[in-house]
Amino acid sequence: MKTTYLYILLFVFFSASSVADDRFKDVQIEVKHVNENVYVLYGAGGNIGVLVGDDGTLMIDDQFEPLAPKIEKALLTVTDNKKQKINYIVNTHYHGDHSGSNNYFAKSASILAHENVRKRMSVNSKDIGLPVITYAQGVKLHLNQERIHVKHLAAGHTDGDSVVFFEKANVWHLGDLFFESRFPYIDVKSGGSVEGYIQNLDSLVTQINDDAQIIPGHGKLTDKNGFKSFVEMIKATKAIVQTKKQAGMSKQQLVDAGLGEQWKAWDWSFITEKRWIETLYDNI
Repeated sequence: MKTTYLYILLFVFFSASSVADDRFKDVQIEVKHVNENVYVLYGAGGNIGVLVGDDGTLMIDDQFEPLAPKIEKALLTVTDNKKQKINYIVNTHYHGDHSGSNNYFAKSASILAHENVRKRMSVNSKDIGLPVITYAQGVKLHLNQERIHVKHLAAGHTDGDSVVFFEKANVWHLGDLFFESRFPYIDVKSGGSVEGYIQNLDSLVTQINDDAQIIPGHGKLTDKNGFKSFVEMIKATKAIVQTKKQAGMSKQQLVDAGLGEQWKAWDWSFITEKRWIETLYDNI
């Protein structure tokens, strides 16, 4: 799975083009049942959460536009109605690896997102694929005997982050407030912040119960223990950087020293240990 995340580096701030089609041609969409009528789809880019049933289909994020037909086909394997279209999409934030297929699915779906998502997407869009329903704090949807809580958490990964909670299924989709087993990307230029990110994680730890299953923005389906490991990593590595910065160590010296063997495994193709150290150093 980790190799697919290299696409984020290449496309996260750019719309997919015909050149990108070739890059995605070998990507396969994997469907995994989570609980009740909730599924997770893996491909390239952010993980997709899906609720299916007679009332229609709700999708959380939708990856890159060249993958849209593959995503649509994969969804047919988990719905009894082969003609059923996507009815609703929630964008957890505006990055292209989570919202790139909006244009494709807008033909049938109403798109929901925080109001800052629409503002940021509007810069490079002509009303195609933009969220048509926006909110400030959150919204609830009632669909397929499920109550879906969409909650905005400010100034974390970006300034438009939302998380989604499927109450009956006890499943959370945390978008890019959770990178499972890897260093996160905090988009400071788009309103994200290290302190805000940590505050949001602490808030989520108190809200998520011990039996919940959690869909991360990137990585594998996990549980609260997996999420708490991520939170502990961020706090521990922040403390390392903060202590050494206060002791007078330069950013380059800290990069050269590294975070220690304990955190090596969290390094990945997009947010390497070096880049994570630089993010922390520059923003604490």
